[in-house]
Amino acid sequence: TGNTESTALNMNLNFAYNTENWRHRFLATALMTSEDGTQDNERYTAEFQSDRHLNEKSWIFGVFRWDADKFGSYDPQMSLTAGYGRLLMKSERHEMKGEIGAGYKKLEERISGLETSEAIVRILLEDSWQVFKTTKWDNRLLIETGSSNTFTQFDTGLAVSMTEKFAVKLGWQMRNNTKIPPEDEHNTDTVTSINLVYNF
Repeated sequence: TGNTESTALNMNLNFAYNTENWRHRFLATALMTSEDGTQDNERYTAEFQSDRHLNEKSWIFGVFRWDADKFGSYDPQMSLTAGYGRLLMKSERHEMKGEIGAGYKKLEERISGLETSEAIVRILLEDSWQVFKTTKWDNRLLIETGSSNTFTQFDTGLAVSMTEKFAVKLGWQMRNNTKIPPEDEHNTDTVTSINLVYNF
């Protein structure tokens, strides 16, 4: 019973630069939450990817991903992968892309400091659907799997445009590690958010 005071900061930056043969993308996120003055979540991610177009539907890529979760099982996780991507489906309102690659990942257990390095396979699926003229539904599934752990992150979001530049987005994120340290209790974390989106 009683009143609970909660605060949250959720930021997401996504930049892309395209040339005739290349596409470069930078993604960064920050999430911080607290309840009754006690911080209970602090997470930062950064991802840089370069794609070399092979034709209109396929490309090869290299990507670096960094993930720091101050309340999670691993802090940080870092991966470097390369592979092949393809446009799986495209229509006037719907687009789906897929990527598969292999690389290297380094994890550090947040509490014990124990480090693990391993080869991984990376799978990515991205789906975008223009439901209505002002409503867009995006989904992103990332899987990094190695011999000691499989990391999965699924993001889904429904954005409703208010103007040409601004939109309101309702989002949900699930993160899962198949293997966690003994002192941790939960393999899966979820976050629900409502954000104001500005399109450059």
